[in-house]
Amino acid sequence: MPTKNGAGRGSGSTATTNPPGNQTPNTPDINESEIARLKVDQLRDRLRRRGVTGTADMRKDDLVKALVKVMKDGAKKSTSARAGGSSRGSSSAKKSTSSANPPGNQTPNTPDVNESEIARLKVDELRSRLHARGVAGTADMQKADLVKALVKSLTDDSSASSSSGGGGVRRGPQNSKSIKYAQEVTSVDDEPERPGRSLVTTDHEVIRRWAEARKGVPTTVDGTEHDGHAGVLRFDFPSNGREQRLREISWEEWFRAFDERRLNFIYQEERSDGKQSNFFRLESPDREDG
Repeated sequence: MPTKNGAGRGSGSTATTNPPGNQTPNTPDINESEIARLKVDQLRDRLRRRGVTGTADMRKDDLVKALVKVMKDGAKKSTSARAGGSSRGSSSAKKSTSSANPPGNQTPNTPDVNESEIARLKVDELRSRLHARGVAGTADMQKADLVKALVKSLTDDSSASSSSGGGGVRRGPQNSKSIKYAQEVTSVDDEPERPGRSLVTTDHEVIRRWAEARKGVPTTVDGTEHDGHAGVLRFDFPSNGREQRLREISWEEWFRAFDERRLNFIYQEERSDGKQSNFFRLESPDREDG
């Protein structure tokens, strides 16, 4: 029987949520402890990148189980494919395949950047993602160079986010004075210094809670979509009256576009008179059309 700590919770619950070590010894690239430590939005994002849908209403425990399962399934398929391919081709062909699609994550300090998945993207997908992140000059780049460029861009973002404690401001040549003088919010625990204070964040949970507190719905402006991705991002607030030109999208789709374009969320919690504020603006530090 698990003993209880001072707060009255069983220690067994914590062990279940965040099990020590790797519980799947046959799949050494899958570490359940690390997966259990991910935030809910990070879990949903990883599942989305693996083609798993319907995660919006899943609780963290279910998200962890789903991610572990899909990673196990992927590891089994990868092992089977390597075993089948070992009897074909020359050693140089194997070396080429290994270089183009390296196993696992080659940058362990950036767990959200998975080089194997990036290497499996098509050339057009790589160029599209780089374009969305403000990287130019990709038209004449070979796939290997496109992969390296995307990994570098993602790694730079991940490192910047880690150094600021998560949810930190994205910086670039087009950062406005609004960002310079705004209070940086990195988690839902941060409070505005005063009513009417201008705030800035990239933290998904902070943004989601802010919008939902105002009954805001994630939307995109109809007709602005491109390359299969959401276009101009907005929130539709019932207090403003529903706008016909806004099309509702999922939070996953909204945040995917938000991150791919390296946007900052500038907003207010309250106006200077203490009343709730619906003010927000999205800005890219790389382009003026964020």
